Amino acid sequence: MDIRKSFLEFFSAKSHAIIESSPLVPDDASLLFTNAGMVQFKDIFTAQAPIPTNPRATSSQTCIRAGGKHNDLDNVGYTARHHTLFEMLGNFSFGDYFKEDAIAYAWEFVTSKEYLHLPIEKIWVTVHNDDDEAFALWSKHIDPSRIIRFGDKDNFWQMGDTGPCGPCSEIFYDQGEEHFSSSEDVMGGDGDRFLEIWNLVFMQYERSTEGTLTPLPKPSIDTGMGLERVVAIKEGQINNYHSSLFMPIIRRIESLVGKEYNGNASFRVIADHLRSVSFLLAQGVNFDKEGRGYVLRRIMRRAIRHGYLLGLRKPFIYQLVDTLNDIMGASYPYLIEKSQAIKSAMMMEEERFLTTIESGIKLFHEELENTTEKFSGEVAFKLYDTYGFPLDLTQDMLREKNIELDKEAFETHMEAQKAQSRASWSGSGDAVATGEFKELKEKYGLNTFVGYTQTTAQTKVVALLDEAFKIVETLDGKGWVMLETTPLYAQSGGQCGDSGRLLVGERVIAIEDTQKFHDINLSFIEGLLSQNDSVEVIVDTKHSDIARNHSATHLLHAGLRAVLGDHVAQAGSLNDDKKLRFDFSHPKAMSPEEIEEVEAWVNERILGKLQTTTRVMSIDDAKSSGAVALFGEKYGDEVRVVSFGEESIELCGGTHVSNTSDIGLFLIAKESGVSAGVRRIEAICGREA
Repeated sequence: MDIRKSFLEFFSAKSHAIIESSPLVPDDASLLFTNAGMVQFKDIFTAQAPIPTNPRATSSQTCIRAGGKHNDLDNVGYTARHHTLFEMLGNFSFGDYFKEDAIAYAWEFVTSKEYLHLPIEKIWVTVHNDDDEAFALWSKHIDPSRIIRFGDKDNFWQMGDTGPCGPCSEIFYDQGEEHFSSSEDVMGGDGDRFLEIWNLVFMQYERSTEGTLTPLPKPSIDTGMGLERVVAIKEGQINNYHSSLFMPIIRRIESLVGKEYNGNASFRVIADHLRSVSFLLAQGVNFDKEGRGYVLRRIMRRAIRHGYLLGLRKPFIYQLVDTLNDIMGASYPYLIEKSQAIKSAMMMEEERFLTTIESGIKLFHEELENTTEKFSGEVAFKLYDTYGFPLDLTQDMLREKNIELDKEAFETHMEAQKAQSRASWSGSGDAVATGEFKELKEKYGLNTFVGYTQTTAQTKVVALLDEAFKIVETLDGKGWVMLETTPLYAQSGGQCGDSGRLLVGERVIAIEDTQKFHDINLSFIEGLLSQNDSVEVIVDTKHSDIARNHSATHLLHAGLRAVLGDHVAQAGSLNDDKKLRFDFSHPKAMSPEEIEEVEAWVNERILGKLQTTTRVMSIDDAKSSGAVALFGEKYGDEVRVVSFGEESIELCGGTHVSNTSDIGLFLIAKESGVSAGVRRIEAICGREA
């Protein structure tokens, strides 16, 4: 039985729109990774986005819980049910049906012969202490003796301290007392006998800042069912790792290490981590020293270390990718499409860590012999800083020995390193007072950008800010000016900000730079200027050189994908008036022949005199047209699409040439590595070439 397909078809038949799994990197700065099915619908639930035409949706969402608030990494491999990556099946109602239908749908899917057909006597349900309505509705389907009431801790859900919230109801499956007999193997206990398989959230209240609950005029439904758990149950397994989603991987590991599994946790860790690493790499996350890339590295190095425990001293995880594709490739074709890039990135990371792991483990054991109470925080920091051991990997090793880490000493060394790094730091955008910009927006709104078609404009000074970003009526010296209408492009999307000059009567004021703060274009000047002054703004001629380099960057991106493959994704860029720099995902250095081929590809398109077209359309239309969207970039409902013929189509807000022939000669000056799996090309064009 294909449970994923069956679930989606069940709810589709009940008028739910099937929604694709959203990216693991969410369009939400508050989250490290997508960790639940409702994440892509968060704006709808919080009334930040309108309710869709069809107020019913269903999805199978890939989720990661390995960092931030929701972090299951420490438990993975040591329990039967924790995973770094899992799939959450869900059905959602946005102000449409509520408790009665949600409960009826869940019961039908769980018990009917056409679907899960789980034994009714094995099913238990929980409701909130005060949710008599849910209790009464469940009583129509199940013996009330198997409906258990719990309090807020277990059966009340809220998105944050304020906002939508409500009671929830969880469905549990009794895995049998023949397998579990501890005192915790009861409903509400911490044992594994009663396994939660589905959570139904009844979003019926709005919580105020004072904590008051107000009924929502249109309550909603958010549910989540763990696919891995249900597959194991249907296959008669009491451990997720013994299901068909994991056992083929474990069997492949057995063949690589020449040992039988026999319940060894290292096999489970590797099988689990293979999944999350593969999905993250496929979606454009690269191994890095910070952020999401560092979480990816932590997961990968944990898997490498468990391979080391099994006796493996050479890269091996990449050899498991084909087995994963056999299991999940049909449902997630991009795993197969990106397979070679995934393997290459894995192999490079394995080779990198295997060069230091032996020395690190030796240092670890030497310190362990001298440890009487807590493991040295200084040594843990050395393992992290010198040998590339993420802290949680060292803690993992200590947990196996029942030794505690001197975490405070580790943090002291970490802070000392950060302080050293900050010594040369001279400022940060974080220092900018957001209250000032909020005031500007409330008073004047946003200024109008006309730089796509104009390089000059008659306008007026809307507001002025000094160097400390305090609003002033008159500026005499250095500071920032907000113009009502501006042809000056503010730095964003890799394109540097415009410079130029202001004409105020007979006076000329130089504009040194233009930046965007909270969606407001501000230009940096030095001179005497007052609010409401009428001015003429003229963009510097460097503007056309910047546009030339930006357009060349688009062609370079397309050329790299044409020559190296579709795995190439932009990882950063910089376009100024002198040169362009483009960072992209690729597992190894380009050969001289590849560099030459890409350079020729770009120059052919320049000589082809491709016309530049720009269109504004919905984000969905843009993606369906084949436009390349930058991974991790936040887009609105409407986007600007820049095309050079059919060769290059990208979402972009920057300025460009009107025809590729305006770019002139394109020359790649340098190709180098930035970090694991990320390469950099520096190039020049036009007069500079």
